[in-house]
Amino acid sequence: MTTRRTPVIFIHGLWLHSTSWQGWADSFHDAGYEPLMPEWPGVPDTVTGARRLPDAQAGVGLAEIAEAYTRVIRTLPAPPVLIGHSVGGFIAQHLLGEGLASAAVAISPGQIKGVKALAPAQAKSAFAFLRDPGNIHRAVSLNREQFRYAFANAVPEPDAEALFDAWTIPSPARPLFQLALGNFTPHSAARVNTDNASRGPLLLMSGKHDHTVPDVLTRSTYKQYRHSPAVTEYQCFEDRGHSLTVDRGWPDLAASSLTWLGTHARPMAGAR
Repeated sequence: MTTRRTPVIFIHGLWLHSTSWQGWADSFHDAGYEPLMPEWPGVPDTVTGARRLPDAQAGVGLAEIAEAYTRVIRTLPAPPVLIGHSVGGFIAQHLLGEGLASAAVAISPGQIKGVKALAPAQAKSAFAFLRDPGNIHRAVSLNREQFRYAFANAVPEPDAEALFDAWTIPSPARPLFQLALGNFTPHSAARVNTDNASRGPLLLMSGKHDHTVPDVLTRSTYKQYRHSPAVTEYQCFEDRGHSLTVDRGWPDLAASSLTWLGTHARPMAGAR
């Protein structure tokens, strides 16, 4: 008799490659899950390939990313657990709200429609790209200085340099515009069904020193779920920035996620 493993899909955000989840995937596999790390539409399978072909993903938006992961989910034998970071955290919430997953962990998740909190650090991180409307049709990259501020402000300089060299890739700017303008756009792609009472459990995680998705945004996102009786919980890591899924402290988040899922995750019949 074989035991079916619960599938878990890891969803990265802007400027990171799916292979940055490899440590998480190994940890979840050891814990009995079946990990998958699908890429965004147009992104090659390697960091080197993504850097060589930035235009392959130019103009890709939230709807296209969500649809790509939905297609993966439709092939699975059971509804998966979703683990998402930044824009990937938004995608995880969106798919969970649509009933396509058994549970989700959204780490420093992108700002969903309805969240109105603002933070100066967030504005500084995004302004370099949002100030040029033409970027909505382009793939854009962080330079070392931007990465240090937006991602790696809470780690030592040598660690920031190593993370930049290992994982950064060009990314489509469209999701950044869609999340930033979600509250001003009718039928916005940044909408999440936060009122869904039958969805699986959701854990929202944040880093206290995050400049890209400041903790105030994650706490405000948590409040958006107040009308749903479904399980929604929030955790803050006091000494972490936006690089919290890839820097030296990622095992703490992976372990916390596994502990939480062991308590709250449940099968969700008929989700597909």
